[in-house]
Amino acid sequence: MKKIIILLLIIISARAHASSIFIPMDESQKDHLKSYGITYWVLAKGVEAEWLLNYKGGSFMFVYSESFEKECKIRGITYQKISDAQSQGIREEIAQPDQNMEVVKLYKAPKVAVYSPKTKQPWDDAVTLAMTYAEIPYEVVFDDEVLDGKLPTYDWLHLHHEDFTGQYGKFYGAFHNAAWYQTEVRESEAMATKHGFAKVSQLKLAVAKKIRDFVMGGGYLFAMCSATDSYDIALAADGVDICESIFDGDGSDANSDKKLNFTNTFAFEKFTLLKDPYTYEYSSIDCRPEMRNVREEEDYFTLFDFSAKSDVVPTMLCQDHTKIVKGFMGQTTAFHKEFIKNTVVVMGENKSLGEAKYLHGDYGKGTWTFYGGHDPEDYQHIVGEPPTDISLFPNSPGYRLILNNVLFPSAKKKKLKT
Repeated sequence: MKKIIILLLIIISARAHASSIFIPMDESQKDHLKSYGITYWVLAKGVEAEWLLNYKGGSFMFVYSESFEKECKIRGITYQKISDAQSQGIREEIAQPDQNMEVVKLYKAPKVAVYSPKTKQPWDDAVTLAMTYAEIPYEVVFDDEVLDGKLPTYDWLHLHHEDFTGQYGKFYGAFHNAAWYQTEVRESEAMATKHGFAKVSQLKLAVAKKIRDFVMGGGYLFAMCSATDSYDIALAADGVDICESIFDGDGSDANSDKKLNFTNTFAFEKFTLLKDPYTYEYSSIDCRPEMRNVREEEDYFTLFDFSAKSDVVPTMLCQDHTKIVKGFMGQTTAFHKEFIKNTVVVMGENKSLGEAKYLHGDYGKGTWTFYGGHDPEDYQHIVGEPPTDISLFPNSPGYRLILNNVLFPSAKKKKLKT
């Protein structure tokens, strides 16, 4: 009898012993951003994780080990050690048909690339700041690597603040005498010559097409600010000169608006161009700051609720501990809905202003996501300002949307509904 009691105690003790680490992502989490980093780190160790969609803010769970627990402590992450019974109870709760929740398996740490010039620019990039803070590794690629066919070696590509139209960010009016602007022009022209192009616009179009091919082949693309609309504009303007002589030495095509091919684009259609080199805008797509009738303290956008069990993709990309997110501006702040294709999934909007902020879609075997604005925690970032200190915003809902996209390629997911 004594032996039986001892055996039962051993069994009970074994069952009660922590078998998983649970990372809550609701308001109880001390550092949401580093929670993505620890999950990436676990995946990089060859261990699978689970993303618990809509469960306590989109929590994470993975097998327990002392080294994983130690790393959670080092990174200052809120976590819990839970038993097999507890983890199974969570899965069973999520599986209930009346619960808008889902368990998504994360299988690998995606290999991440950032398309960006390798020389210093007078602005920061929210995505690289977020990944650095979360301790998610990435590699910088630029025109050489893209045109040399290196993109298929990566899973996920972010487009840094970039102008794919060959107009140098439309910064001419304010900064054409600035040393950094003149350096960018020289380096871009040299890069075009190196690859056999007569104009920078032709170089950037070739790069845009290589990125398109990357997505078509199964790659994951994420872009913010001017990299969103300038990318689509470049694709639509294939074979059409939209640059004024200040940028490329000759005038633009007077009928360029009528010649744009919107079948080439990912997200936008029926837009018109703003070709004035002194105007700090590319087209009618962007909700221009001077035309937005909203004060900073009232500027918010709302994330959509999707069915976690049937619309897994947008549900993953919208995981957050709040559905109301602070707005923020950029060269491209948000997107006029009238210029968005009806095949695009709008995931975040300011309905009262008629703006879309956060877009997603399929292209070939891959997907793309466009996120308007420059920095979620810097309402109006000015050229030359210091980068945001993200350690001051470890629970930023706006930055969480960026990191949702970084982990997105780790999962096997159902095809996006349209």
